Amino acid sequence: MPQLAERFLTLPEYPLATIPQKKRELAARGVDVIDLGAGDADLAPPSKAIEALGAASRVPAMHRYGFGMGLVAYREAIAAWMLRRFGQTFDPMTEIVPLIGSKEGISHLALAYLEPGRIGIIPEPGYNAYQGGTLLSNGEPYRYALRPRTSFLVDLDEIPSDVLHRTRILYLNYPNNPTAATAPRSYLERVVARCRELDILLVYDNAYSELAYDGYVPPSIFEIDGARDCAIEFHSLSKTYNMTGWRCGWAAAAPKFTSVLAKVKSFMDTGQFLAVQAAGVAALESYDTFVPANVATFKARRDAAVAAFRAAGFACDTPRATMYLWIPLPDGVPSALFADRLLEEEGVVVMPGSGFGAGGEGFFRISFITSPERIAEAAVRAGRVLASVGAEV
Repeated sequence: MPQLAERFLTLPEYPLATIPQKKRELAARGVDVIDLGAGDADLAPPSKAIEALGAASRVPAMHRYGFGMGLVAYREAIAAWMLRRFGQTFDPMTEIVPLIGSKEGISHLALAYLEPGRIGIIPEPGYNAYQGGTLLSNGEPYRYALRPRTSFLVDLDEIPSDVLHRTRILYLNYPNNPTAATAPRSYLERVVARCRELDILLVYDNAYSELAYDGYVPPSIFEIDGARDCAIEFHSLSKTYNMTGWRCGWAAAAPKFTSVLAKVKSFMDTGQFLAVQAAGVAALESYDTFVPANVATFKARRDAAVAAFRAAGFACDTPRATMYLWIPLPDGVPSALFADRLLEEEGVVVMPGSGFGAGGEGFFRISFITSPERIAEAAVRAGRVLASVGAEV
């Protein structure tokens, strides 16, 4: 067998990779499985997106290569939405990059900027695409632990100067997965100023910008003065429109950044299926009629999850955004042990904090992706396991 590359050997196991098979095995044993693991809601996409996909799939031209340009109408719909939602103007042809899901673009971007000796600052816990792109590009990861003492924000003042001067990419994601933290505008202003000063590319993952509650309105990084000099922002239809499997997203930035990502992608793929991009247009255009009701459903699930897990003996805050609760465990209870026991003994899937990196230890994540009744049942089961594990440590 050929020897594996060192960069491949540095990759950790992907935290969700084994879950589908474990669920199948438990179901085969007759276990009632409640999955609160992946950020993948059991809700329907906009009906207009489904109709648009069907109509576009019957057009022969939609089945040809989209290449990097993709569907011009999709680019134009993105630019119109960015203007309406954030007040930011983007040229649809030079400042937007259609993606096969934002994960793909985030991972591929690192190939253009990172190399041996150059650093990507990775929030930990965090989305695994950040470290995947860094490691596969032979870059050097600097993992910054997101902890309650900094309100789960990356404090660049805590990072050694020699690290910052070798850094080319800083990954940020607010509203945050998995902690559900949000970033004050004053914090974003400081980060943008430091990235401009240090010539660091700020990769801003804004996949949860529309899943926000109680009057909170997450900003675009481009609402911060100077961000166009140093930032690229990623968006996705996955969470906002319940379209995770459709793999449809985009990046927005100044041409000096979008052209780089587009060039890398030209060697990696030939674009998302054009009919899916046509459905993306319909999704974006259905924002007013679809998103408020969808967010209200998630809010009801959030409230049910917070109440149920508190009643089951867990301490958890009420998040202002995302579809997650980031729940602390008692001292001495390893997150992987708790998650494994909860799955094997009670059939409930949650994500251990350690699955997002060592900085996530001491917590576990639940996704409020199913009905309030099922979430409440999962919390009762989790409480039983907490009592059992707690008595053993």
